[in-house]
Amino acid sequence: MAKTLPFTGSAVAIVTPFDGYKINFEVLGDMIEWHIENGTDAIVICGTTGEASTMPDAEHLEAIRFTVEKAAGRIPVIAGTGSNETAHAIALSKKAEEYGVDGILQVTPYYNKTTQKGLVEHFTAIANSVKVPVILYNVPSRTGVSIGLDTLKKLAEVENIVGIKEASGDIGFVAKIAAEIPELYIYSGNDDMIVPTLSLGGKGVISVFANVMPKEAHELCQAYFDGDVKKAMDMQLTYLDLMNKLFIEVNPIPVKTAMRLMGWKVGNLRLPLAEMEENNLAALTAALQKYNLI
Repeated sequence: MAKTLPFTGSAVAIVTPFDGYKINFEVLGDMIEWHIENGTDAIVICGTTGEASTMPDAEHLEAIRFTVEKAAGRIPVIAGTGSNETAHAIALSKKAEEYGVDGILQVTPYYNKTTQKGLVEHFTAIANSVKVPVILYNVPSRTGVSIGLDTLKKLAEVENIVGIKEASGDIGFVAKIAAEIPELYIYSGNDDMIVPTLSLGGKGVISVFANVMPKEAHELCQAYFDGDVKKAMDMQLTYLDLMNKLFIEVNPIPVKTAMRLMGWKVGNLRLPLAEMEENNLAALTAALQKYNLI
């Protein structure tokens, strides 16, 4: 039986606008409207880019609740509810499901890490606690643990584990998933690998780049789906410099800085994330000017 596909195309890993140590919900609402107007295909709230790791549970859940309410069914909402404690991830996921999310994003456990057996048990327990679609998130550069191919095969047997945000940067691994686990939907977790991932059957991207160029991120994916591979490739290469500059320092430092430069009142980063080094800020500013964003 085919698994439920939460979205195709460009899902923005949306930044969280802060005002001191509070979420600026007025700005978040404006951003959601902007993404809907510009064709963004889904919103991922409280992911890495949203600085969810700095949020107390009440704030984390309020951000999810607000986003679902504001989106009002006009655009799918995927909630980041992962944790390195399984019980904590289950609690967040259950509340997110109550609020009406269209899916949840589950990162691999960080710091305490786990074995491949532990990954199977962790993700299975979370998936079994809810009915909404679950997207796994493989990002070993941030968590220190990677989901192995055999582990993914076992996890794909769980009915509501439907996809993976693949951010290992290894296109060969993406190809192996596509070849050996065709029932698992693949989303690129790297903006510089959207077209390569789509070429292997990927269904879209969970994107940092879409925070600053939502229309273009959507159009890149749509061009590929419409069969205009050359247009998609050209767009990938045209915007590659900006995609790379958005990772010139640890995400989301550059993208949040970029949005401030563009006039968005997204506010401060939360420590331990610090403001950009001057030389990196100059490079990011030049890239934004190159694409006429400032």
